This record gives sequence, C-alpha cells and structure tokens, in this order.
Amino acid sequence: MTIVTRRAMGRDPSAGAVAIARHAVASLHAELVLAPKPGLVCPGDRGSHDDMDASTMLRSLFALRHGFVAMAAAAARGTGFATLQSIGIEAERAMRRATGGVNTHRGAIFNLGLLVAATASCEADGLPVTPTSLRETLRARWGRSLRVRPVVEGSHGLAMAARYDAGGARREAADGFPSVFGIVLPALQAARAAGHDERAARLHALMTGIATVEDTNLLYRGGRDGLLFAQGLARDFLDGGGVARPDRDATLRITGRAFVARRLSPGGSADLLAAALFVDRVTRVA
Repeated sequence: MTIVTRRAMGRDPSAGAVAIARHAVASLHAELVLAPKPGLVCPGDRGSHDDMDASTMLRSLFALRHGFVAMAAAAARGTGFATLQSIGIEAERAMRRATGGVNTHRGAIFNLGLLVAATASCEADGLPVTPTSLRETLRARWGRSLRVRPVVEGSHGLAMAARYDAGGARREAADGFPSVFGIVLPALQAARAAGHDERAARLHALMTGIATVEDTNLLYRGGRDGLLFAQGLARDFLDGGGVARPDRDATLRITGRAFVARRLSPGGSADLLAAALFVDRVTRVA
C-alpha cells in the first residue's frame, strides 16, 4: 500500500486527487522551510532574491493547491498534455495573483505538476506507485509532447537551455526526471541510511543537486561561469564532509553569502528537491 491508495482513488477520484495535491504542497513547504540554503529563500533569509521572501513563497504554494488537484483529476481521466499545460498556465496565473506578479514557483508547477499527473495516472490504472512506474508513465503518456520545445514568453529556463545547450526542465521531464530519480532522491535516501536526521538528509540532497545538475536558474543569473562557481562551492562542501561536518550550518551560510554576492540562486535544484520529496512521499510504504 502506498500513501496515496488505489482504494481511495477508486472510491472517490476527487479524494484521490486532493490527497496527491496535498503531498505536492507539503513537499514545496518542506523545501521552503529547509535552512540554511545558499542563495535560496527560507524563513528569515531572502537569499539572492529582492522580490520575494518566505511569506511570498507561502502565499504562492497555497495558491497552487487547486491547480495540483485539477492536474491529478485530469490525469486520472486520461487527459493529454495540452490539457495539463492549460491547467498549469492557470496555476501560474493563480501564483502571480497571490504574489503580486512575482514568479515564485513556475518551475515547480511544471515539475511537480507532471509528477502529480503521473501519480494520479498510475493510481487510476491500478498500478503501484513506484519510481519505475512514475518514470514509465511520464515517458509513455507525455514524453513525445515534452520533446517538442515550444516558444514560451518569459521562460528563463527555456532561454538558458537554448543558449547553453543545457537540458532544462522540459528535457528532464521527457527523460523521466533523471536528476530527480538518479541524483537527488538517491542522495536523500543515502543520507538517511547513513544515520543523518531529516534536515541533514534534505540539505545533502539539495547540495548534491547543486553540485551535479545544470541548473538553468544559475545559468540565467550567472552564465556558465556562475554555474561552475556554484557547482564548485557545492562540491567543496560535500568533499569537506558535507552535512556530517560540525560546522555544517556555518559553512552553508558562508556559501550562501558567496552566492548572494554573485546574485546566484539555484532555483532549479530547489525544484528538484521538492520533486524528490514528493516522490519519496507517494512511493513510501505505509
């Protein structure tokens, strides 16, 4: 039995969609409150952002819950990618209304929205929700549509992916989120297995993502040099003992100041952490 049960989805599809959406919002909240995070917003720290703080992010993520419910319900009915995309566009409008126009969670709407949809699709088809079934569902149901790169006005991720030939969120999703399932989620699980508490495990997963992934947010803010700078600092942290080091939080704050000095924000890596936390929630055995 998974946290989102087939019985619940079969008895009342709307209840199943609500349950899945709650996991998505909870995962975004877990990412938000995690601290200290270099260059990223957390309680009491704006990171490299002048236009948002933790309260802005909170308004945003709660505004997204209805969109996630709609995505789950639509996917359970077997909808195509175009419908999911239209729901995502409306979710982004709700986000901007809640934040006064600030883009707080555009990447998360895309990443988590597709994982929400894949979860609902698996449940509706009577499949166990596992990492393998989620990836196979993503690729089979929406992979072809995801490989067609659209022109989306205002999408920094798509612009950076094109400029630097980086993968970006769209290619990541089309490939079944290899950075989530192959990098960030395993890092989270490995840190837990090593005996670290949950905050430390999540910090380890985040820093592993920053060190490894071609984060288009970093490319947008700092170009290739900014990406390599951030990756290098994250690797230095991990190689120096990572979350096991006694000065962990102090070192992360120093790293954060270096990110802020260059206006670097690893928002893509934060989105991947939220996605990994979501997968962890919906695939964990109850």
